[in-house]
Amino acid sequence: MKVLIMRALLCALFTTTLLFNSNLAIAAPTVTKEVKAIQQVVHLNKSTLEELMTLKGIGQKKAQAILAYRKKMGDFKSINDLMNVKGIGEKVLKDNMGRLKI
Repeated sequence: MKVLIMRALLCALFTTTLLFNSNLAIAAPTVTKEVKAIQQVVHLNKSTLEELMTLKGIGQKKAQAILAYRKKMGDFKSINDLMNVKGIGEKVLKDNMGRLKI
């Protein structure tokens, strides 16, 4: 009887371990995609709305403002020109400095 109970417990433990590990394997690619988006370089003069929205502190409205500024004023001459866009300040610029290119 003890052997039967031990086998049942081991089987339950093994099954639980398999289920737990399969959930981790499914969740891993999502983290990888997020990390890749964070590391991606954003070219101010070429980026799309979606690419601009990957920047920290840039949502849809600010991304649209960047595109409107670029259309009206022409290409950015320096990364600091981004602060000329309404709603973009030093903090946003500082938070994204490593990812921004002209």
